[in-house]
Amino acid sequence: MTAVMEEVRPVDVPVPSGRRSWRRLGDLGILGPLAFLGLFFVYPLVTTVQQSFEDRLGRPAGTIAWTRVLESAEFRNGLVTTVELAVGTTIGCLVFGTFIAIVLEFVPFPGSSVIARLTTVILAFPSFFIALSFAVLYGRVGVLSAIVRGMTGHSEVLGGFIYTRWAVLLAEITFYTPFVVRPVLAACQQVKIEQLQVAASLGARPGRVLWRVLLPELLPSIVAGGSLCLLLALNEFGIVLFIGAKGVLTLPVLIYTKGIVAFDYPSAAVLSCIQVVLSVVLYGLGRLLAARIGARRARLD
Repeated sequence: MTAVMEEVRPVDVPVPSGRRSWRRLGDLGILGPLAFLGLFFVYPLVTTVQQSFEDRLGRPAGTIAWTRVLESAEFRNGLVTTVELAVGTTIGCLVFGTFIAIVLEFVPFPGSSVIARLTTVILAFPSFFIALSFAVLYGRVGVLSAIVRGMTGHSEVLGGFIYTRWAVLLAEITFYTPFVVRPVLAACQQVKIEQLQVAASLGARPGRVLWRVLLPELLPSIVAGGSLCLLLALNEFGIVLFIGAKGVLTLPVLIYTKGIVAFDYPSAAVLSCIQVVLSVVLYGLGRLLAARIGARRARLD
């Protein structure tokens, strides 16, 4: 019987010429994205790293620029201010954004749909528009300053607020809150109202229903919105520069000052590298946190 049985070998099926040509085009099509990434991302990044090891004349200088920047009090103050504003902005956006999304979805009122759409429109605004609005409202000749001056007779009640760190923080919270509202609102629309009704029928108070039932369902979207706000606030430049608050020097503004104002390109390159590393680390931590939350929800389900 073994003599009768023959080894079955796979038969090479010829691939149509048209399919082969499409496959080749697909292989060549990846060159476009790779060229784009190389030209607009890899090359500028490599050039920045290279300039951080040069002097102002473009000559190799080793780690002189790195040592000068890392040992400067200006850099340490800028780093601390950047992190403080980014963390404060993220916390404020999470609190206000989550509250607004829950109210818009579960506490219907006339005009709620219009407000929900306006949150999308705000995402298209440039950041300096918010800073300009704050100058119009809180400046020395702003609207609120005029109202307070008419009521109290004092002209400097709000005049100095626009130049403080609190004004920058409030402006960033105002601008970045919609980045939390949109994902949390989308998650709220996926929550089944029966879950909340069952919890309430079992005697749970509204606060307990919110804390034990609703917020766990919204947690992935809250983390996603918070991570985005943290990264955007960490790299915010327009609001800080336009408001011009005294003593508020962040890393993006310091990069602009070193590179554009002082023409100190090596120091600006060092600061840019640090900013990129800080952003990548925070992005990685955000992805890790989101993955852990997703794995925990999968185990519970």
